[in-house]
Amino acid sequence: MLARSPPAPPVSVPGKAANNPPFPQSAHPAPYNRIATSPPQASSSRTSSAVPSLTSGSYAGSTAGDSDSSNGITSGIDLVELMNDRLGNAVDPLPLDRSLARQAQTSGALNAKHQELLELQALAQRRLKGARANFADGMKAAKEVKKDLDWSQKRVS
Repeated sequence: MLARSPPAPPVSVPGKAANNPPFPQSAHPAPYNRIATSPPQASSSRTSSAVPSLTSGSYAGSTAGDSDSSNGITSGIDLVELMNDRLGNAVDPLPLDRSLARQAQTSGALNAKHQELLELQALAQRRLKGARANFADGMKAAKEVKKDLDWSQKRVS
């Protein structure tokens, strides 16, 4: 049996202040709290996107205490379009397409070689089976010849 240790003394936890935020907002600005709550207004200049734009209030240099973000005033930045533009400029699809085509060709060649190997393996197994049958027939014939020679040897002597 294990001996019980005395209970640990209670640990005092300081109370949470009502005006303390759960995370320090100056260290990690959360851009999601600056997204406008009202749906974006349809503009005549930007009708190319089927996805509604998410707008933020002065996103690049804002802090949690900015009045623009607390009032929900937007600067008209389309985050989806901005990310699409940046990703479109960051990734060149041509080398990726070439690599994908080369991979498909290599995969096809590998599959063809695999099929060829399977056919050669089946052929080798058939030949081995035939060789074993021929060997068994040869052994049977050799035993018969030896038996006949033994019988002949007995007759001669």
